[in-house]
Amino acid sequence: MAELPPQELALPAWWRQMISSHRREARRILAELMATRGIMPLLMKARNGERWTLAEKDELLTHLRRMAHLSPYLIALLLPGSVLLLPIYAWWLDRRRLRRGD
Repeated sequence: MAELPPQELALPAWWRQMISSHRREARRILAELMATRGIMPLLMKARNGERWTLAEKDELLTHLRRMAHLSPYLIALLLPGSVLLLPIYAWWLDRRRLRRGD
């Protein structure tokens, strides 16, 4: 586990776990969004009258699949009060929890 700041060490264990889950999921979402940065030039290529190559079509499918996996997160962020529900949602989506049996 990473070194926690002193103010977080004073928090209850369940709260620290919730904060770490939130940070882990935020890093995951950010990494996925950063990985889809190249989609706009590809989409604009067809808009500008050019054709996609097979490699570009495969890359577009990869980007769209990535975004489809993020859509539950993005929908949850748009709902009222979603910031309060995000740690619970992250716990629910944690696939490792199912393997651990928590």
